[in-house]
Amino acid sequence: MANIYCTATNTGKGFFTRQDRYDFFLSGHSGDVWVVGDNAKGSTWVSRVSGTSKTKAEAQTIVDGKMEEAGIAYDGESEDYKSEHSDRPTKYTLP
Repeated sequence: MANIYCTATNTGKGFFTRQDRYDFFLSGHSGDVWVVGDNAKGSTWVSRVSGTSKTKAEAQTIVDGKMEEAGIAYDGESEDYKSEHSDRPTKYTLP
């Protein structure tokens, strides 16, 4: 499955609809990165939300940076916090 990568700010209700979810693949990631199914309706959604197109590498760099920031913040937290939130944010590969 081919994907479109973009950044777009989630504006809340109506940013994406149930119908959008039926019409194309959509997943949100840190850094306002969105992975969208590469079809006509997915492309229309990117335009509708004023998305900025990114290559997969650009999108991955944004997500990696946000995960690194979150990991550093987690490392600076107290042991009590860490015991309640045992999962340190880690990098992952976008679909």
